[in-house]
Amino acid sequence: MDIMLILQIIVLLGAIYLGVRLGGIGIGYAGGAGVLVLGLGLGMKPGNIPWDVILIIASVISAISAMQLAGGLDYLVQIAERVLRSNPKYINYLAPIVTYVLTIFAGTGHTAFSMIPVIVEVAKGENVRPCVPLSIAVVSSQIAITASPVSAAVIYMSGVLEPLGWSYPSLLGIWLLTTFAGCMLTAFIMTLISNMDLSKDPVYQERLKLGLVQAKTTTHETKLKPYAKRSVAIFLLGVVAVVLYASAISPAVGLIKPVVVSRDAAIMSLMLLVGTLITWLCHIQLGEIANSSVFKSGMVACICVLGVAWLGDTFVAGHSGEIKQLASSTVAQYPALLAVVFFLAAMLLYSQAATAKAITPTIIAALGITAANPGDSYMLVATFAAVSALFVLPTYPTLLGAVQMDDTGSTRIGKYIFNHAFFLPGLLAIVFAVCFGFVATTVF
Repeated sequence: MDIMLILQIIVLLGAIYLGVRLGGIGIGYAGGAGVLVLGLGLGMKPGNIPWDVILIIASVISAISAMQLAGGLDYLVQIAERVLRSNPKYINYLAPIVTYVLTIFAGTGHTAFSMIPVIVEVAKGENVRPCVPLSIAVVSSQIAITASPVSAAVIYMSGVLEPLGWSYPSLLGIWLLTTFAGCMLTAFIMTLISNMDLSKDPVYQERLKLGLVQAKTTTHETKLKPYAKRSVAIFLLGVVAVVLYASAISPAVGLIKPVVVSRDAAIMSLMLLVGTLITWLCHIQLGEIANSSVFKSGMVACICVLGVAWLGDTFVAGHSGEIKQLASSTVAQYPALLAVVFFLAAMLLYSQAATAKAITPTIIAALGITAANPGDSYMLVATFAAVSALFVLPTYPTLLGAVQMDDTGSTRIGKYIFNHAFFLPGLLAIVFAVCFGFVATTVF
């Protein structure tokens, strides 16, 4: 390893570390700064900016923001809250199901924020340490990104895999089945091995004595806006349209030939159409869109992907030869190692779509995967869930939100960075989803 490579790695990891310390949009800022240092300081050619990923995120977020302004998210949260409160004994299973479904529907894991206070309240009512259902629910909301038909990660990966002989419906079916099964098996195991008794948690008892734990709140439903249900129906129709169109243009289905509008262009235009219809039919004030919490978090996500994915692509492209050589000699022999590569990259790049975009082309080139020789492409399908390792460093927004909103203190971050409540359930869910993926790819 020469001195130049060492300096490049230091800049890469240093920029990521600085971004993690800054938090939020700071990850994107630091990523852009890292590209500048690698380019001007160390002579590396800047990599490709993931415009397709950024634009898909922006278009989907704009539609969800319109739905939020019309009261649609409040309606979805109200339904989810009823489910949790009506079956409190099954909180460890229902919490991840609710966050999983919300993410599948919306294409963003940030919808989990709205459910965190409800999960805490229901868990306290059952004398269950909130950290158990919360940790599984937050992880579930992240892994569901790799199965959501409107997520940038799924759109990108399906676009890569379809020319290799995989149909869009099959890919969506595999990822939905394997990720959901992985999350549910994780919920079962965590329920078995976790200390569930809230009354025996010393931190909770201490906070109880200090009066830092809020009393159980009474259930009251938020009054819905007049067009809340209508906005949800419009958005749902948009999601269905995305799935149907993506399936129709899939080479394996071939209902639409020739394909004039690509999948990326279709999802962006359909989501903008959804925003138009919600604005028109639900009478929202467009000036308030930019002030919505979903829009703000979505734009932060765009800047984060811009900076950190650009940084990652710059480094990967600069060392594609070495990476290809390593991948061809190890991943081909041990396919499960691709999951490890995805896992480690996602842990640093902080985005499922950015991770897939940075690693997938290099792996395809290294293994010699082509339309004529698609044999090893199953590895990408099976290990895709591993790009969801955003929980490893305890700095992801939904993770921090769960820590802050759990007034019992049971959801906490340990002294050694990695010993936090989300690491084990996250690791288990990805391992199970990947294992199920390898099984499912032999069936489909």
